[in-house]
Amino acid sequence: MSVKIGAHVDLSDAVAQAAQIGAEVVQVFLSDPQAWKVPPLEHPGGAEAFREETAAAGLAVYVHAPYVINVASTNNRVRIPSRKLLQQIMTGAAAIGARGVVVHGGHVTAKDEPAVGFDNWRKAIDSLETDVPVLIENTAGGDFSMARRLERVEQLWAAVMQANGAENVGFTLDTCHAWAGGIDLTTAVEDIRAITGRIDLVHANDSRDSAGSGADRHAHFGAGQIPPEQLVGVVAAAGAPVVCETHGDMGPDIAWLRERLG
Repeated sequence: MSVKIGAHVDLSDAVAQAAQIGAEVVQVFLSDPQAWKVPPLEHPGGAEAFREETAAAGLAVYVHAPYVINVASTNNRVRIPSRKLLQQIMTGAAAIGARGVVVHGGHVTAKDEPAVGFDNWRKAIDSLETDVPVLIENTAGGDFSMARRLERVEQLWAAVMQANGAENVGFTLDTCHAWAGGIDLTTAVEDIRAITGRIDLVHANDSRDSAGSGADRHAHFGAGQIPPEQLVGVVAAAGAPVVCETHGDMGPDIAWLRERLG
């Protein structure tokens, strides 16, 4: 089985960057990941040109939603703009031919019932108008996060599966986040699949910090604390497309992973 491997690249120059680093998969932002506004697409010729160019290059395209999105929030001033922004991103992702949109699980606060956050996720999926899969990503830290630990992922999954559009919800497994979040990487794929039945995308990243640290700090393969055989094991077991996300030149990381996957 051949796994497609790639990296996060700039939207404006995705095809050239992919060629330079040997990527078969690209992940892009459609907007500033820390902002609430979605500007016109930063690509010459717009969405149609991007879609044509990536298709001609044989690239699978994924979109990462802005980090500010927290559809689980009990605060109306966060949750409502989050839903609106997510809808804009989903629409934009469809326009560029993306295969999925990665969205962080989000969180509630210490005084909230987690169940409310899970139900807010269900309502968010209910309200989306899209055919593009929403790929919920496990997160590294936070005691009140919706998708850090396996039991929370299980509760979140049970909630979103009740939504209209549940068939359009998938899962992104991030190795750094799982390691930092206290999930055992040797059984992570099996454990997540037991809950979700699927893993649609893998974010393959080493971690600068120790297991269970709660810190989301990526490292290049071999430069972090995750045992190499565990990283490779997750990718091999998942059998899903892979995106590497550490800042800097991703060519060596892609080559490192390909070599070890055989």
